[in-house]
This record gives sequence, structure tokens and C-alpha cells, in this order.
Amino acid sequence: MSGIYIHIPFCKQACHYCDFHFSTVLGKKEAMVAALREELRLRKEEFKEELVETIYFGGGTPSVLSMAEIDAIIASVYEHYRVSEAPEITLEANPDDLTSEKVAELAASPINRLSIGVQSFHEKDLKLMNRAHDAKEAISCIEEALRYFDNISIDLIYGIPGMDERQWRENIERALSFQVPHISSYALTVEPKTPLANFVKKGLVTVVDDAVVQQHFLLLAEMLEEAGYDNYEISNFGKPGYFSKNNTAYWQQKKYIGIGPSAHSYDGTRRGWNVNNNPKYIRAIADGMVPMEVETLSTTDKYNEYIMTGLRTIWGVSMNQISAEYGVKYADYALDRAEKYIEDHLLYLDGDTLRATRKGLFLADGMAADLFMVNLG
Repeated sequence: MSGIYIHIPFCKQACHYCDFHFSTVLGKKEAMVAALREELRLRKEEFKEELVETIYFGGGTPSVLSMAEIDAIIASVYEHYRVSEAPEITLEANPDDLTSEKVAELAASPINRLSIGVQSFHEKDLKLMNRAHDAKEAISCIEEALRYFDNISIDLIYGIPGMDERQWRENIERALSFQVPHISSYALTVEPKTPLANFVKKGLVTVVDDAVVQQHFLLLAEMLEEAGYDNYEISNFGKPGYFSKNNTAYWQQKKYIGIGPSAHSYDGTRRGWNVNNNPKYIRAIADGMVPMEVETLSTTDKYNEYIMTGLRTIWGVSMNQISAEYGVKYADYALDRAEKYIEDHLLYLDGDTLRATRKGLFLADGMAADLFMVNLG
């Protein structure tokens, strides 16, 4: 299974917490779409033996594109790559873009999955984060999308300053009321050089205590499990048959090509990342060059990445797989480092597979870092 990720580096306005690469200047949108299509052509040889099963429009805000632009990019994928008969084609969208007309147009296109960036159904949260939509738009766009799409995901953020457990429970209950088959939920992180970080520095916003953030996650996991969702990755909850194929491919280390400025790629041996500057990206592509830095992964790098991705998921990390792909010494090391977490009921062994408990899942990144190998080649 292989995928293509397409980064759309434009937003109507900047959210206060976001550190992704984007621009609020939409004047270069036409030139960017042309560059994205050209990069797809330039890199087709990388996937000449691959069958593309997922196409994912991320950003930024892909829903700022017109239908003609979306269709043109998808047409370029089909022109230059082998695509499966029923690929998962996802578009990330903001509620303020999903008018009745836009939803109908998307439904008539090859797009078959929507990921809607709601983040919260409370006005005060949306204002704090500087979201472009309000709660009313969030509700109406989901109702409209459900008229046309079966495969819909809603994004929610927890750990927002000023959000108590009651308000977080209300957000979850509201999301569940739509009966969408997938929910992604993330803890609000204060990233450097963002407006939110500046607010915190000035004392205008107080960072939420880690214990409260953890309680938000545990409440989320409990309520969604009761509603029939599987927490297949720390931030992703899907009903059976509705796990994101794109997300699953990342966590299971499948190959993918990242198209667009700042997009990342992975071929099983190397990781690459494109320049995160729109004008530089457009100029390089116009000159027939892909502006990408590449890193070749060592055995230790691959082991560390498997630990990082595996512990975040329901699939865990297989000691047999580690032994076979990286060496017995890596499996022995992982088990030795994991012992204290097993004793604390944060990890457990299921046969040969190391998995996180529900409480441990929230701490998976920290535990993974402790299991990293740093002294072997």
C-alpha cells in the first residue's frame, strides 16, 4: 500500500496555535497548483512499481481550493501513477468553506472522505484559537456533509485554556451526536513562535496542567470506546471499517510521496522533506528540480521510528519483527527498557507484542523516547 500526500500551503487566516507551513496570501494559488502538478510529474518514477491506494489533501486548508483546482491535481495523480480501483481520497476542510454548494461539488468529485477541522463547538474556544468559523457553522457544515458523504472525520482539540471537564464532555457528546465514523483529537500544544506562545509568555493565557490534559484524553477514550470507536492510534478513533487508510499507512511505515512545500516523503529506506518556502518551491519546480533534502536511515533510525510509531497504535511493536528486521540485540534492548513501564502498568506484553495500556497510551511518546537506541549503528 502506498500513498500520496499533497500539501496545500494556504489558509484564510492564521490559527493562534498552528506551526504548520502555510500562507494567508492566496495570490499565488494558481502558480502553486501548477507547481504541485509538475512535482507529481517529476517524481512519477519513484512510484513506478507502486499502487497508490490513498490520496490525501492536507495543509494548510485544502478546502480553499476551487473544484477545478482539486480536480486538476487529482487528474495529474491518475495521469502519472497507478491508482487502485477504489482509493481513499481525503480532503481536509474547514467548516467556513463547506457551504451547501461546496459540499455538493465535492461529492460529485473523486473526493470520498472529508476531514473537518471543527476543533471545538464552544465559541470561546474558537475565538481563543482564532478559527475562521463559529460553532453554528461547525454544526451546519457537518449536517450538510452527512447528506452526501458516509466517510467523515471530525477534528477536536482538548487541553484548551479555560476548558473544564464539563465543557470537554459537551464537545465529545456533540461530536458523537452526528454519528460520524471517525474522530481525530489532539491536545493543544504551545508551539514556539506562534501567537499562542506569545500569549503565554505575556501571561494572557495560562497553559493547562498536564494532569488535566491527561484526564481530558482518558474521558475521550472512555466515551468513544463506549460509542463503538476503536482508539487505533493515540489521536485517532474509528469505527470498524473506517480507520483512516492514510493515517494507518503512516503508523505502519508504508511508502508515501509528499507533494508541495514542507511535505515529507518516505520510501522505506530514506526520508525526505521539501523546502518550506512557497516562492522557493515554485521556482525550483519551474526549473525542473524537486527542492527536497533527503536522509538515509540507519538500522538504529529504523528501529527508533518503529518504536515511536508502533507504541502509539493498537498494533504495538512486535519483538519478532524487531529481531528479524533490526537484530536480536534491538529486541533485547527494547524489552529491557520497557520492563519498568510494564511494572507500572503503562505497557504490557501480548504474546511477542509490546502494547500501551489506555493510561500508557497518553504517555506513549515519552516511553518510546526512553526505548530509543542511541549507541548502535
